[in-house]
Amino acid sequence: MESPRRRSALTLSAVAALLAAAPLLTACGNDAHPGAAALVKGDRISMAQLQSRVGAVRDAQRAEPQGEQMIKQSGKLTRATLDGMIRERVVAQAAKDAGAGVSRREVQQVRGELDKQAGGKKQLEAVWLRQHHLAPDDIDDFIRMQLRIEKIAAAKGIDLMSPEGPQRINAELSRVADDMKINVNPRYGEWNTRTSSLGGDEAPWLRELSGEADRAQGA
Repeated sequence: MESPRRRSALTLSAVAALLAAAPLLTACGNDAHPGAAALVKGDRISMAQLQSRVGAVRDAQRAEPQGEQMIKQSGKLTRATLDGMIRERVVAQAAKDAGAGVSRREVQQVRGELDKQAGGKKQLEAVWLRQHHLAPDDIDDFIRMQLRIEKIAAAKGIDLMSPEGPQRINAELSRVADDMKINVNPRYGEWNTRTSSLGGDEAPWLRELSGEADRAQGA
C-alpha cells in the first residue's frame, strides 16, 4: 500500500509546469559527437532516438480531432523532449548511486491509479497528450522517473513535503547532472549547469502526478 507521503507527492496537478513550461534553448559552442543530439556521461542520445520520440508525439497528435492545434501549441517539442531525455538519464544515475530502485509493479500500480482518476487508460493518454505533449508509450517512463526521485529523496533523508524539500532534491539532482558532463549538440542548444536545464530557466525535477485528470473531465 502506498504511504500518505507518496499519495500527496504523486498528484498530477503540477505536471504541466515540467512538460508545458520546458525551458527555451540558447545557441552554444559545444560540439557533441556527430550523429548525437547529446552526450550524457559519455553515452549518446542519438538524433534518431530524439526524433523517434518526437515523432511518436506528432503521430499521436495528428490522430486527434484537434491535432493541428496541438501541434501549434507544442512548437518547441524537440527541444523540450531532449531536455526530458537528459533528465531521465540524470535521475537514473542518481537512483543507481542511491540504491533507489523502482520496480515495474510499482510503476503499474501508480499508472493504474492515474488511469482510474482519468476515467480510463485512453482518457489519461488523451489528457497527457493534449496538455503535456507526452506520447502514450512515454507515460510509464515519466512515472518511473518521478518514483525514482521520491526514492532518492528518501535515501538522502529529504522530506519532500517540507518547505525546503523541493529545493533540496533539485540541488541533489543538479549536483549529479554536473558530474555527468552533459554536452548538447549546438543545433539543440546548451545545457545550463547553473539551472540544470536546456536554457536559463530553472525547472523543478519532481512534479505531481494527479489531480488534473479530474479537472480535465469537467472541462
